[in-house]
Amino acid sequence: MTLAVMQPYLFPYLGYFQLIHAVDRFVVYDDVNYMKQGWVNRNRVLVNGEPHMFTLPLRGASSFAMIHELEIDPRQFGPWRDKFLRTLGQAYAKAPHVQRVQELVRSLFEGSHYRLEDALLASLRGVMHHLHIHTEVVPSSRKYGNAHLRGQDRVLDICKQEGAKRYVNAIGGKDLYEKAVFGGAGIELRFLRSALPPYPQFAGPFVPGLSIIDVLMFNGPEEVRGMLDQYTFE
Repeated sequence: MTLAVMQPYLFPYLGYFQLIHAVDRFVVYDDVNYMKQGWVNRNRVLVNGEPHMFTLPLRGASSFAMIHELEIDPRQFGPWRDKFLRTLGQAYAKAPHVQRVQELVRSLFEGSHYRLEDALLASLRGVMHHLHIHTEVVPSSRKYGNAHLRGQDRVLDICKQEGAKRYVNAIGGKDLYEKAVFGGAGIELRFLRSALPPYPQFAGPFVPGLSIIDVLMFNGPEEVRGMLDQYTFE
């Protein structure tokens, strides 16, 4: 069993899906505090050759609330969704996969999403299905009962509950976890360093690290699957 734990993000970048693809089970860390100005409910797409931020509107967002407790603002959601879809259609009108990807995004926002967690999980699972990624996704709030633990101790407890023999973390967390501590618990700790290969966008310079939506607009599922393996372990 190879495990990863990561906070949920809205249509995250390619590296996030590389991490999901690299493990057997992916724990969505949703019972931790929401961070304002983070990436939980916002991301970037390409508009007129420049990164453009989109933000899913929340009701009463607070850094004192856990991610799974937050709600989408029901008054703003419908108009925001329609405007966002129009933006995608206009900004990517000449992209090779615009119709298919716009339909994918539309289908994930159908109905009344009032819980932030529902929208985040829909965006993850919808893209995973599109790319034929079969990793199991488990929200931490629904299983482990260890919210009283913090940091490395909590991740170790999740690994033990799952019987994981290997834990993979994004390279950005290299200073947060100690290989000796994981090794003492019989768990191999590895860090995934993503490579973000350039792909044809529009005429301007390539802009890396945008939402997976941008990647899908210019690349078919098989092309993106080839990108999922472009990482190294440390």
